[in-house]
Amino acid sequence: MGASGLGRGGECPGLDGLCCYGPYVMLYICPTPIGNLQDVTLRVLEVLAHVELIACEDTRRTRILLERHGITGRLLSFHEHNEERRIESLLVLLREGKEVALVSDAGMPGLSDPGFTLVRACAAAGIPVTVLPGASAISTALVLSGLPTDRFAFVGFLARGRRKLIEQLATFDETGATLVAFESPRRLRASLAAIGERWPDRELAMCRELTKLHEEVLRGTASEVLDRLGDPVRGEIVLVLAAKRAVDAASPKAGISASPDEALSCTALSVSSGATTELEQRVRAALGELVRLGVGTKKAAGVVAALTGLPGRRAYELGLEVKAAAESEAGSETKPGIEADSKRGERRP
Repeated sequence: MGASGLGRGGECPGLDGLCCYGPYVMLYICPTPIGNLQDVTLRVLEVLAHVELIACEDTRRTRILLERHGITGRLLSFHEHNEERRIESLLVLLREGKEVALVSDAGMPGLSDPGFTLVRACAAAGIPVTVLPGASAISTALVLSGLPTDRFAFVGFLARGRRKLIEQLATFDETGATLVAFESPRRLRASLAAIGERWPDRELAMCRELTKLHEEVLRGTASEVLDRLGDPVRGEIVLVLAAKRAVDAASPKAGISASPDEALSCTALSVSSGATTELEQRVRAALGELVRLGVGTKKAAGVVAALTGLPGRRAYELGLEVKAAAESEAGSETKPGIEADSKRGERRP
């Protein structure tokens, strides 16, 4: 197999030489279908057909894929229970000039699947590693969700238990990122209930059995999705949650004592309600009120921009001006080097 030249700089068999990898023996990270067995790239099949060893999560599942595409090869189990033990033996093979491919049961190895530690070990040992593009439940669900994709975070499996789950997701509240998570069918209802209680208006998508015959996507709030869930829930689940809305930052839960109506009374307007100068005057007033209540400049600008339609950059510029004016006014009333909050009576260096 190794004589094929796949990793030794010779002519690569097939694909018009497009998969020549240079004069190296290396580890190939090969993504596999997440449901439909046809969702595998030609390049992955080429590598699997010519490497001398395929390290896989479950030899039985991998064998099904290989037989479907007429590939035979030597398989070695590599999963979370034997990962550490297998790494050293795989490094020995690679150092001996053997070409090795790594696959998981489905999707991209290393993403919530075995592989991360092997890649690190190869990097530390100076053994080249390459990753072949391909199927991933994470990116598939993200795009299918219809939620913003410009910033997202994959959190792995949702934590067990309401408190831990809320803590896990709340960590990303200020990032503006869409969240992607795996969940068990058994825990899905409880997880949705917890999310709905903590973030009742937050949009999400429940993606089930992606690329398979019974693929299903339910979109809406957590409570809306709960109402539409079948019984029992079966299959593999990916949850995609919209980013926490900026307006939540001005709610009592965020630690602001004033009510949202009081704090944002000046911001409930639209760009069309008047000239830009008038809008900016009212925005300044709203920003001043939020800053006075202890909201950070960036957060306050995000809230006001979301409610008024004013560009975020301009809202932030106005916020900095308001903050500078407030600090200047406070400085004129206090000793040098001391910043005072006349509303709260606090002094801090």
